[in-house]
Amino acid sequence: MTAKNYRSSSQMRRQPQQMRSQERVNCILNAAEELFIEVGYEQTTTRAIATRAKVPVGSLYQFFPDKQAILKALARRYFQQEYQLFTQLHTPEAEALPVDVYVDRVIDAFDHLMNSHPGYRAVYEQLLNLMTYSAMEAMDDYEYRIVDELGAFFGRVNPKLAADKCQAIALLIVKVVGDMLWLASNQNLAMRQILLAETKLLILGYLKNYLAGE
Repeated sequence: MTAKNYRSSSQMRRQPQQMRSQERVNCILNAAEELFIEVGYEQTTTRAIATRAKVPVGSLYQFFPDKQAILKALARRYFQQEYQLFTQLHTPEAEALPVDVYVDRVIDAFDHLMNSHPGYRAVYEQLLNLMTYSAMEAMDDYEYRIVDELGAFFGRVNPKLAADKCQAIALLIVKVVGDMLWLASNQNLAMRQILLAETKLLILGYLKNYLAGE
């Protein structure tokens, strides 16, 4: 099966157009997330998801061709939450923040998002296990959208920075912070707090080279 065909076979069959349909899709996604947490992705069936969501299994298949499509829809929902959080943290007012305050706010906010939703880990771990072309493509789309906008943010904070330099700084920040927060979320609470503090020191020391005093 080609990558193109594989992508098309694991996408939503149709997007909900009415509020009632959207509510049904949300119920399916919420039920799937609960089951992925409780029994794991492999043990969860589409029939079990439909039962938990209290919808006919035929209704589930109207929107999702298979379980993998449900997983990807859950991942996209988290991607959207991450992007919304990013936009909330990078307002014009944020451009005037001291760099240490900015770093604290961003890292604390994304750490809270990752650890306040039990389904976050269940969804992302399974997505990483599958790592299909379309899964990687969706992750990259959201990640590079954030990189582009973060680079533009850094350019506004320090107009002396060249655009390609801003892009490089943003790419490094997104990659390092994402990996460190994922690592921290795997640890016990005490070690997680240590890793968060060290991540802040790392990012603060780096960004001071470009943003401090601007």
